[in-house]
Amino acid sequence: MHAADLLQSLTLSQKVAQMFMVGFDGFVPNTHIETMLKQQQIGGVILFRRNVANTEQVAALNLQLQQINARFSPVPLLIGIDQEGGMVMRIEDGVTPLPSAMAFKNTASVADCAALTQIGNAELKSLGININFAPVLDINNNRQNPVIGVRAYGETANEVCQFALAALSGMQAAGMAATGKHFPGHGDTAMDSHVGMPVVAHDRPRLDAVELAPFCAAFNAGLDALMTAHVAFPAIEPDLSIPATLSHAVLNGLLRKELGFKGVVITDCLEMDAIAKGVGTVAAAVQAVRAGADIVLISHTPSTQTAALAAVQAAVEAGEIDIAQIDASVLRILALKQQYQMQNWASLVPSLQAASSMALSQRVHQAAITGSTQPLDKNKPVHLISAEVRAHTEIDEVALGKTPEARNSLAQPLTELGFTVSEQWIALRPDSAELDTALTQAALAPQIIFVSYNATLNPEQQALIAALPQEKLWLIAGRLPYDLDLVPKRQAD
Repeated sequence: MHAADLLQSLTLSQKVAQMFMVGFDGFVPNTHIETMLKQQQIGGVILFRRNVANTEQVAALNLQLQQINARFSPVPLLIGIDQEGGMVMRIEDGVTPLPSAMAFKNTASVADCAALTQIGNAELKSLGININFAPVLDINNNRQNPVIGVRAYGETANEVCQFALAALSGMQAAGMAATGKHFPGHGDTAMDSHVGMPVVAHDRPRLDAVELAPFCAAFNAGLDALMTAHVAFPAIEPDLSIPATLSHAVLNGLLRKELGFKGVVITDCLEMDAIAKGVGTVAAAVQAVRAGADIVLISHTPSTQTAALAAVQAAVEAGEIDIAQIDASVLRILALKQQYQMQNWASLVPSLQAASSMALSQRVHQAAITGSTQPLDKNKPVHLISAEVRAHTEIDEVALGKTPEARNSLAQPLTELGFTVSEQWIALRPDSAELDTALTQAALAPQIIFVSYNATLNPEQQALIAALPQEKLWLIAGRLPYDLDLVPKRQAD
């Protein structure tokens, strides 16, 4: 059935439900998501690591979700995931490893970026995922940005345009719907919108030349969807309490009318603090739709998801949101689902990790390594200090309680290479006790490796690096490569 005809067959509640994507806990459909599918007939689901045990389980989960949905809705589900590469990989084991966006840029190979991104997204599609919340179109032009960093394809608009468009072409060649993010640009901020609302205070000419340039290039290349930023842009929306996600001036005036974007507009999760601690998630759902969003993303809380869906429907019934706007949004969603043949979910067969794919991945990862190197002495013990995330966000996922291997510890590969290794884990902002222990143990060690994590943003890690014996220190930047600037170049790796 054509999208327009399908639209006419839907009730108001079914139309509004198509405009919601929700998350849930578990490796199999739980009561929460089954209820959302059966009673609400929501249009999409987002997966996180909490939904991933292995690739076989993910494929089975997605099949079950579509099967449940098909019993109650004539429209297939959007099943989305944040699989950018690098640190934002919800599925890691069993798929071809994708480097971060910044790593792709460091290889200086646009062709490799397109090829490897196509491989990774073809694997996702074979598992039943049909929309990826990538590529990132933000520009990493603020070294103090705590949330973008290595997720960006470069530090200039030109770099991001080159590599992000290569990634976009690879995704679409794999049959994956692509979602550029975070419009109008989250790069030049020093705050994480998971914990507050940043402001990008540049004037309009600067925004046109820099922040908006990758998005405009992606629009011209046929970007399918975009994700909004919970960031204030006073040059477009004068009210600093209104982030882009909730701004009619941004989503309708700038995005639709000025820039002519025809694709699907998806909010970033409305449970992030920039929204939840502001207007509130439920009220924000109504405001986002009124502003021009097509899909509302609420990743976690069942009661909030249900309340937000009811609030949007009530706003339409009360005339606060025009039904014509709802129809336009749902038509875009239905057209996207048909364009990528999302109704063919039953015929998918997992196809993962070909030898050639793994070889390409290894070559790209090796090419992306920067910094100077000095060999370690296998005859001397190594003391390993690793900074780890202990507070969960959608970007920084907690590793506590996992095995050293699952925590991405270097201890195991070093041991396998014949080194004698002792290891200490510290917080991203270690307290005085952790720092004292680290310095005491380091003083006794002939070789020290410190794996930092955004040390350039954390004074405590910087103090530790400065206090460690420089003549026997190897620094490995665990996330932002700018950490390598904190020690003499000859000692950085």
